[in-house]
Amino acid sequence: MDTIGPSKTHTIFGLNKTTLVLIFGAVCVFPFVASNYIIDVAFFFGIYALLGLSLNIVLGEVGLFDLGHAGFYAIGAYTTAILNTRYGIPILVLLPISAVAAGLFAYLVCSPIIHLQGDYLLIVTLGMGEIVRIALINNPFDLTGGPNGVYGIDFPSLGGPFVIDSSIEYYFLIWIVVGLSIWGLIRLQNSRIGRAWNYIREDEIAAKASGIDVKFYKLLAFILGAALAGVAGNLYASKLMCVSPESFTFWESCLMFCIVLIGGMGSIPGVIIGAAFISLFPEVFRPFAMYRMLVFGMAMILMMMYRPGGAWPRKRGAVSFKSLLGGAESRDV
Repeated sequence: MDTIGPSKTHTIFGLNKTTLVLIFGAVCVFPFVASNYIIDVAFFFGIYALLGLSLNIVLGEVGLFDLGHAGFYAIGAYTTAILNTRYGIPILVLLPISAVAAGLFAYLVCSPIIHLQGDYLLIVTLGMGEIVRIALINNPFDLTGGPNGVYGIDFPSLGGPFVIDSSIEYYFLIWIVVGLSIWGLIRLQNSRIGRAWNYIREDEIAAKASGIDVKFYKLLAFILGAALAGVAGNLYASKLMCVSPESFTFWESCLMFCIVLIGGMGSIPGVIIGAAFISLFPEVFRPFAMYRMLVFGMAMILMMMYRPGGAWPRKRGAVSFKSLLGGAESRDV
C-alpha cells in the first residue's frame, strides 16, 4: 500500500484526499436516496466486508489457511443471541463481549494446532468449523435451540431510549464499525505486529531465526481475526433477530475465502472489492442467482490465472529486520 508515516505522500491505498472525501460523502448520502431493500443489501455488503477483513488478518497478513472461519462468526452471533434473549443484555453492550467470546474460543481451539502448516491446517480448521455447526444443531445444555436456532433477539440499544430499528440506522451502524475496523487494521499493518506477520508470511524459518515468536504472532492473528468475526456475528444476529446453524455452514467460510483471494491477500481495499462482488452479484443478477457458486468458482480460477495478486493487490514495501527489531516505522501499509 501507499506510504504513511515518514513519507511525504498524502494518499491512502493510492487514493488522494479528494477521492477519499468523495467516497465518504457518497457512503453518507447513499441511504437517503436508496430504497430500504437496497439499503439492506448494503448492510449485508458491510457484514461480508467485516468478515473479509477478519479473515484477511489470518489469510492475507500471515498466510494461514482457515476454512473454518464461519465457526468464529457463529460464536459471536450465538453469544449475542443467548445473552440477549435469556438475560436481556443490550445488543451494543454485547458487541465487545461477542468479540471476546470468539477470540477466547479461537485461543482455546487454535493453540494446539497452531504449529500446523498449509493443507494440514486448512483441513483441521475446516473440521473445527463443522464441529461448531454440528454442536449448535445438537443444542448443548439446551442453549442453542437446535436446528431452529434462537429467536426474539432485540434491536441494538444501550438499554435506554436510543434504539436502532430502521434500515438506515443499521446501515450506518455496520459501516461505522467497518470504518473503525479499517482504521485499526491500517494501524496494525503499520505496527511491529504487522511487520512480524509479513515476515512470517514471506519466510517463517527466517522469521523464527531472527528471534520472532512465530507461534505467538500466528495465534494472535487467529484471535484478532476471530474477534472481528464475532463482532460481525453480533450485528448479523441483531439485524435478523434470530440465528440458526444453517447460517454458518462450510459455504460461508468458502465465501470469506473467496473475498480475500478475489480482492487480494493482505489488501484492505481489495477485501472491500471482494465483499462487494460476493454480496452484490446475486442481487444485481438475481435471475442467475442459482449459478452464483459457479460464477464465484470461475472468478477464482480466472483471478489465479491472470491476476494472482487479486483485484487490488497489496504493494508490500521492502522492510528490513532492523525496522522490526528496532521498532522503526514501516514503509508499507
